[in-house]
Amino acid sequence: MMIMTRYALLLLLAFASLQLLCFAADDDVVFYDSFEESFDGRWIVSDKDDYKGVWKHSKSEGHDDYGLLVSEMAKKYAIVKELDEAVNLKDGTTVLQFETRLQGGLECGGAYLKYLRPQDAGWKPKEFDNESPYSIMFGPDKCGATNKLHFILKHKNPKSGEYIEHHLKYPPSVPSDKLTHVYTAILKPDNEVSILIDGEEKKKASFLSAEDFEPPLIPSKTIPDPDDKKPEDWDERAKIPDPDAVKPEDWDEDAPMEIEDEEAVKPESWLDDEPEEIDDPEATKPEDWDDEEDGEWEAPKIENPQCEIAPGCGEWKRPMKRNPAYKGKWSPPLIDNPSYKGIWKPQEIPNPNYFELEKPDFDPIAAIGIEIWTMQDGILFDNILIAKNDKVAESYRETTWKPKFEVEKEKQKAEDEAADSARLAGFQRKVFDVLYKVADIPFLSKYKHQILVSCPS
Repeated sequence: MMIMTRYALLLLLAFASLQLLCFAADDDVVFYDSFEESFDGRWIVSDKDDYKGVWKHSKSEGHDDYGLLVSEMAKKYAIVKELDEAVNLKDGTTVLQFETRLQGGLECGGAYLKYLRPQDAGWKPKEFDNESPYSIMFGPDKCGATNKLHFILKHKNPKSGEYIEHHLKYPPSVPSDKLTHVYTAILKPDNEVSILIDGEEKKKASFLSAEDFEPPLIPSKTIPDPDDKKPEDWDERAKIPDPDAVKPEDWDEDAPMEIEDEEAVKPESWLDDEPEEIDDPEATKPEDWDDEEDGEWEAPKIENPQCEIAPGCGEWKRPMKRNPAYKGKWSPPLIDNPSYKGIWKPQEIPNPNYFELEKPDFDPIAAIGIEIWTMQDGILFDNILIAKNDKVAESYRETTWKPKFEVEKEKQKAEDEAADSARLAGFQRKVFDVLYKVADIPFLSKYKHQILVSCPS
């Protein structure tokens, strides 16, 4: 019954995907590569010395579906694919989409794509590197505290002519599992960009909003006057020590923070004669041990199992408690500063670099490049798409990504359940080991039979 149900769902999925494809005109697909055929001759690997990482045409683990694989750890990689025709981002909708599977996880490295400007901007395919000029950078990046789905627009300042990187603020984080995920950026004619992970919108932003990009595409109308200086008598202290305050006569600055608890009583079951550590009874002297050369052999120490359940072993000492007489170092209380003028800021002046912008001045995309440094291998890129219709991208997600993802998710679920069962069995074993040790503690000897009965044979 379960097999029939799954088969029916797959048929329904295929039918729904076919319907979506029917709505998608061929003209809406600008570029697509499924990597079912080898990338040799189609993608160009950089000849630059820094990029020693080897790209491979490889199947995704558990599938017959091929992708572009990062095959070695701790390497730099660079590869590029020129488009037949440059993509104009200024007219209509443009969708950037690709799949990535982190088959070995991603502790530190990138898995993003660069959408490059035409070669007359100053780059060559065989010399593709991190300096090659791009219009957009999009994709996962994770290392240390960094975990984000990059979206960076490199935009030309119309006044200075300088290209500036504008980073999407508060980008979504990257899934940390080893499943195939699909990342989508939809650039819309109303100056909006939508960021999707697995078809679900995670972020919506406006290219022209200072709240969404850092630095903003449109500069501030005013800037702090660089020639304005803070007056020497400007007092920014809101509070000051009270000059009239006097330390109380009974204030003892030398009183310790903690003292012995004189009311504490040693527990009746405290094991005074038991050491906290004992020789490991299971340890044996190595056969190649030479007393003359190595000295007298001594068994390694382990925690005394009889101390694990008892309140404690060895010499009992009173615990420490907070000293009620402790006051610490005296300092005068703070009062409002009568000379306080607030936090000084330079006055604002008109920004000479200010300009207005109705739409971003996007540079066209002439190539797609992957230029990354990563500590992990096993990163698989697949189904790279540029389209002019978000319905096209949706249809590709349904037909190329979703079936793989569902299979991987079911497999991961089964593996997680098996791991949980193994952890539970290990925990139970540890509990029973403790019970066996408890049964041998002298003051619990009369309960030994009941304790051992609770343990499995």
